[in-house]
Amino acid sequence: MYLLCYILAKFRQDTMVLVFFLAVSDANSTVSDNNDNQLQSNPYILPTLLGLFVLILVLGLLTWCCLRLKNQKKAVITAIDKKVPNGILEEQEQQTVVLLPRSPSTSKTYFPIPVDNLEEEYRIRSADDGKLFREEYNSLPGGSTQGTYEEANKEENKEKNRYPNILPYDNSRVTLTPIDEVSCSDYINASYIDGFKDKNKFIAAQGPKQDTLADFWRMIWEQKSATIVMLTNLKERKEDKCYQYWPDQGCWTYGNVRVAVEDFTVLVDYTIRKFCVQYQASDGTKTPRLVTQLHFTSWPDFGVPFSPIGMLKFLKKVKQVNPSYAGPIVVHCSAGVGRTGTFIVIDAMIDMTHAEQKVDVFGFVSRIREQRSQLIQTDLQYSFIYQALLEYFLYGDTELDVSSLEGHLDKLHNTCAPLDRVGLEEEFKKLTNMRIMKENMRMGNLPANMKKNRVLQIIPYDFNRVILSMKRGQEFTDYINASFIDGYRQKDYFIATQGPLSSTVEDFWRMVWEWKCHSIVMLTELQERDQDKCFQYWPSENSVTYGDFTVEMKGDTLCDTFSLKDLLLTYGPDKHTRLVRHFHFHGWPEIGIPAEGKGMIDIIAYVQKQQQQSGNHPIVVHCSAGAGRTGTFVALSNILERVKAEGLLDVFQTVKSLRMQRPHMVQTVEQYDFCYRVVQDFVDIFSDYANFK
Repeated sequence: MYLLCYILAKFRQDTMVLVFFLAVSDANSTVSDNNDNQLQSNPYILPTLLGLFVLILVLGLLTWCCLRLKNQKKAVITAIDKKVPNGILEEQEQQTVVLLPRSPSTSKTYFPIPVDNLEEEYRIRSADDGKLFREEYNSLPGGSTQGTYEEANKEENKEKNRYPNILPYDNSRVTLTPIDEVSCSDYINASYIDGFKDKNKFIAAQGPKQDTLADFWRMIWEQKSATIVMLTNLKERKEDKCYQYWPDQGCWTYGNVRVAVEDFTVLVDYTIRKFCVQYQASDGTKTPRLVTQLHFTSWPDFGVPFSPIGMLKFLKKVKQVNPSYAGPIVVHCSAGVGRTGTFIVIDAMIDMTHAEQKVDVFGFVSRIREQRSQLIQTDLQYSFIYQALLEYFLYGDTELDVSSLEGHLDKLHNTCAPLDRVGLEEEFKKLTNMRIMKENMRMGNLPANMKKNRVLQIIPYDFNRVILSMKRGQEFTDYINASFIDGYRQKDYFIATQGPLSSTVEDFWRMVWEWKCHSIVMLTELQERDQDKCFQYWPSENSVTYGDFTVEMKGDTLCDTFSLKDLLLTYGPDKHTRLVRHFHFHGWPEIGIPAEGKGMIDIIAYVQKQQQQSGNHPIVVHCSAGAGRTGTFVALSNILERVKAEGLLDVFQTVKSLRMQRPHMVQTVEQYDFCYRVVQDFVDIFSDYANFK
């Protein structure tokens, strides 16, 4: 409306000028000719001139409006408060990295925080939707006032920058050895960054482009770096974030650097790749070096991780892998400032907690922004740093080597232990103190879905609930009380669900069909203590039909501690079939734990073997409510797989991670203790189960 009024006013103003101009011209013509003969002889001159001027005026106004609208579109607006399935929304990385507006005043000072006050300070800053975190973040200096970008802005180097507004300072940039007769061959978009105490501990770099791969590997070689930390995926939201700079198998040569794949390990949050790197010297000699890339794959497309647990595990692995004699650790995401800065600050502040029993996030970020501008791109990344530090302070490092498990169990069970030794009850109490996020259970608490829940306290979170296809014309038919749960190597490897009700049996089989499940693990009896715990969702013999699905019994075998049923599932409309293996564990009472752990080890081994044969689709696990026994089975599956692969275990963080994905997973201290005892049993007979995967 405002624009329309402006155009009309502009048109009226210019028309008046035009009339005045024509009037003056007409008067001059009258004085010079002293008569009206010319106009009378050609009465079309005045309308023609007027029409021409109006046309020019309209075209000019249209051009002006188009330019104004085009300029308005250039301002990219980002929403930083929305939630996404794996985390929280961050800035959009487009052709230029969007820089959030700074506070007009940056004079406020934020002092270091003693670690004992960290929990209270985090609570205060998080209040009112993180208002104080935003204020603190916006008070940070954007970068160095003295920093220059002369090298980065040279015409020969502009194409080497992924984002034109994220450039290394001249005084802190990584300088490559110049190549003879190649102009500006010493440039790469990368900056030295200090650690807490170590100067130039890191190199913060952008994700390599296709035409900078050789420069990237030349930097790795010349800087004697042995570790690469990658914090982006190659593509995110269909946008290129980083060019793949390593071979999937075999070897590739990048410039004078030959890179060969030695080994790789895929885990749920990150992948480890080991490369043999050789430099082709002028005399033809090749000196091999081992370079390890740790690729964190669980950082959401544009946000921060939902929990810092995976990042802290990843950081610990980076510290373990990097040799003490090596050069700087190369850290990169896409632009080399947001996620890269977040990782570096968490590392430095953990070192600071050990050295000084305090953290100074504001001071450290201000300091390293003198080395590379815009490190930490959003207030969400900034608050995530505090969240990770609080997690580390509250729970510490609970990882154990299997060789120390027996001693750790003695401490946990020794009620006369000194005060500095955490007993089993105290360790489990930390888990029960975790807040249940009721605000993230909206779908399960809808009136239409409440009747589908067996226990009202155990409802799936919205962000990882299993979603069914909606039945045509029937609202809320996409809901089932079931949650996706991460495995040791694979996301969403398990589906934790309740025992079906008579009214939800069809939904149960619909879930099995739609998510291509081949394995079902049942950990309850149909009745316990004269109470119904699960509806029998399979036929006693022959077959049974639930809606569009027919279940046919094909085989029933009784093993030592569990029964094994082969069920043929048929989808009625198209008559497609699938074989589903049903593992029913017996001897696990509703209150208490199994008498011994060997039966649990056996069933986990059988399920793992079935998964490998059927394609590793989600495993459906249920007891009655889908939390206590279900959580214990999933926890043990993940713990035992890690023990076998790495010789390490972390019962506390494994269970804590499960409870963040579904409430009340591993429900009692007895079930928690059972996890430890089964692992000890597994270690004692490890040789017998070395190949159970």
